[in-house]
Amino acid sequence: MNQITVRKASLKDLDILFRFEQGVITAERPFDSTLKSVHINYYELEEMITAPHIEIVVAELNGGLIGSGYARIEKAKHYLQHTHHAYLGFMYVEPAHRGKGVNNKIIAALKTWAASQNITEFRLEVYADNLSAIKAYEKAGFSKHMVEMRMGL
Repeated sequence: MNQITVRKASLKDLDILFRFEQGVITAERPFDSTLKSVHINYYELEEMITAPHIEIVVAELNGGLIGSGYARIEKAKHYLQHTHHAYLGFMYVEPAHRGKGVNNKIIAALKTWAASQNITEFRLEVYADNLSAIKAYEKAGFSKHMVEMRMGL
């Protein structure tokens, strides 16, 4: 059975999700000099799994988890056409399974969930120099929208 499936994450998945989170951080460190050099966490995973406005999903292959992602419903700025959107994050695929369409399966599952919540727009952030991630998101249907800039003082 070599079929990749995607399901809602559960609290039983926490140990692996913590490992995936460190995989995301490790991948992003070269793109962000502002991250602390000590052990950090991005997410409150236990709270996110149980939150009604967040859907964390995991990709599974042969009984093992190989990827993750979440969609979080956020209120849009008052001047936008939509009232809410889903922000995507925690997009991670184990290195041995990249290039197999896992990310697209995760995004498809999150799209289904977001549509069931009457959400019509996805948003995400990606580092400008992370060309492989940008290419993967463009392949999934995303387009560049705005560039966030920063300057240290």
